[in-house]
Amino acid sequence: MPTTPRSRSQARTTRSWILSGMDFSDSRRKPNFTGKIAVAAALTVMCIIVLKQSPGFSIFLFQTGGILLMHSHILQFSRHEIGVTHVLVTGGAGYIGSHATLRLLKDKYRVTIVDNLSRGNMGAVKALQRLFPEPGRLQFIYADLGDAKAVNKIFSENAFDAVMHFAAVAYVGESTMEPLRYYHNITSNTLTVLEAMAAHNVKTLIYSSTCATYGEPDTMPIVETTPQNPINPYGKAKKMAEDIILDFSKSKGSNMAVMILRYFNVIGSDPEGRLGEAPRPELREHGRISGACFDAALGIIPGLKVRGTDYPTADGTCIRDYIDVTDLVDAHVKALDKAQPGKVGIYNVGTGQGRSVKEFVEACKQATGATIKVEYLARRPGDYAEVYSDPSKILNELNWTARYTDLRESLSMAWKWQKAHPHGYGTA
Repeated sequence: MPTTPRSRSQARTTRSWILSGMDFSDSRRKPNFTGKIAVAAALTVMCIIVLKQSPGFSIFLFQTGGILLMHSHILQFSRHEIGVTHVLVTGGAGYIGSHATLRLLKDKYRVTIVDNLSRGNMGAVKALQRLFPEPGRLQFIYADLGDAKAVNKIFSENAFDAVMHFAAVAYVGESTMEPLRYYHNITSNTLTVLEAMAAHNVKTLIYSSTCATYGEPDTMPIVETTPQNPINPYGKAKKMAEDIILDFSKSKGSNMAVMILRYFNVIGSDPEGRLGEAPRPELREHGRISGACFDAALGIIPGLKVRGTDYPTADGTCIRDYIDVTDLVDAHVKALDKAQPGKVGIYNVGTGQGRSVKEFVEACKQATGATIKVEYLARRPGDYAEVYSDPSKILNELNWTARYTDLRESLSMAWKWQKAHPHGYGTA
C-alpha cells in the first residue's frame, strides 16, 4: 500500500457563483448599474465572511466578460496530508487514463486529472465524478501540457505526491503522417512535466511507455533488455521521453522514484461497465482494432479493414500481445506501490501470448455475435510483423500477472459498454 494516504471527506475543488451580470452597452440601464455593483459587493463580502469561517478555503476573485466571479478552492488538494496519496493523472480523461483514475479512486487515492480533451472525453470525467462524489477525492483541470506556465501553476497550487503520466497522442499510423506533432506532444511535453516535478519537489513518476520503443526485434518474446530500435515516430518519441526520464533520474540530487511501463496492445473496458473506449469519430481510421470491430458490429462503419496479409507470420497478419485495460491499470497501481526513491524500474506489461489479427477478428465476431465484413488491405506504414512480451520480470518484482487473457472475454466486456453507449459518452 502507498506510504502516504487517502481521505474520504474533503470538499469539491472549485465552485463558482455568478454574482452580477451587466450589459455596458445599454445606457437606459445605467441607473441600475450602480445598484447591481452594490448588490454584488454586498454578496461578495457576505460570501467571504461565511467562507472564512470554514477552514480550508482560499478565496480569489476575478472579473471576466462583465461578470464578477468568485471561486473557492478547497485546500485538501493544495496541501499534503498524512494518510493521503495525491496522484496527478495526466491524460486522465482518455481511455487508459480514465480507467487508471477509476482504480486509484477505488483504492482511496486522491486524484487530480489534467487533460486538454484533444483525445479524452469529458464524459469519462463526469462518470468518475458521479461514482466518487465525495469532496476532496477528484478534481479535473483543463490544461495543455505544452503550456509550461500552466503546468507550473498547476504544480504550484496542488500538493502532488506522485505523477502517472499517460497524456500522449498514440496512433502509429498517424505518427508517420504527423511526426512533429508526436515529438512535441510526447517528448517535449514529458520534459515540461519533469521540469515542473523538479521545481516542486515531486519525486515519484509512473511513466506510460510502449512496446513500440523496441521496433522489430530479432527474437521473441521481448524482454526489458531487448534493444530499443523504434521504427515509427510514435515509438521514437516515447523512447526519447524515456531517455530524458532516465537521464534526469541519474542526476545528482534527483532521488527520483521512477517506474517505466512498456505495454502492448490494450483492449477491454471496466468489467462493471462504468467506463469504456470512445475514440473521436475522426480518429477511427487510426484507432485500435477493437474499436473498429465494434463500429462494424454496430453498423457505424460498413466493415472492418485489416491492413497487411503478407507478413512473415502463420496466417500473414500481424501478431500482437493484447493486454486488458483492467490488468494494465493494476500494473500501474502496483508500480506506484513499489516505487522507491533513487530507484528505476522498467517493465513490460503484456500477457506473454501473441495473437494474430485474424484470431482477434474471429474473437470479436464471437463476442459481438455480429456478422462483420472484413476487407484486407495493404500494410500500414510503420507497422511491424510480430511483437509479444515476456512478463517474467514484472511478475517476479511486482507480483503482477495478467488475469484477463481470454480475448473473447475481454472483448465481450467491452462490447457490453459499446452497446449501452453507441455514441460513446455522448455530448458531455
